[in-house]
Amino acid sequence: MARTIDVAESRTYPVPPDEAYGIVAPMPLPALFSRGFLALPAIRSVQGQTGPEWGAEAGHSRTIVTADGGTMRESLVSVDAPRSFGYEIARITGPMRPLVTGVEGSWRFDPDGSGTRITWSWRLEPRSPATAPIVALIGLMWHGYARRALERLATELVAG
Repeated sequence: MARTIDVAESRTYPVPPDEAYGIVAPMPLPALFSRGFLALPAIRSVQGQTGPEWGAEAGHSRTIVTADGGTMRESLVSVDAPRSFGYEIARITGPMRPLVTGVEGSWRFDPDGSGTRITWSWRLEPRSPATAPIVALIGLMWHGYARRALERLATELVAG
């Protein structure tokens, strides 16, 4: 089994954690990820979401459809509102399928002065040792993808 690749990006916003969580967790993915970054595609739609508003409780799932024609099943595995939520991505199709078996992701909302430091992280699981170098490169690209999403959140959190 290939070693996992961990990536994370953070940014601080001038809103309290409960407000940040309440905006970010249920935010529609196509709005947050409307633009891709290098090999990482934009999100076009979300289908078949189960349960109430995303981020309300663990156990719910949805299928994410990306601009490159890929899909992935996202399952919410932990919720500790307003501190964090975690998810797993599996059943990946499209260009990422031969590279990774899955992704573990999380969003953390930590008090930082009078605001909130939001950290988004991914743990990528390469399909094999042979795909690990390519997945490491995807991890590097992910930083740009994540920074773009965190910039988009600034519009929502500061204007909201």
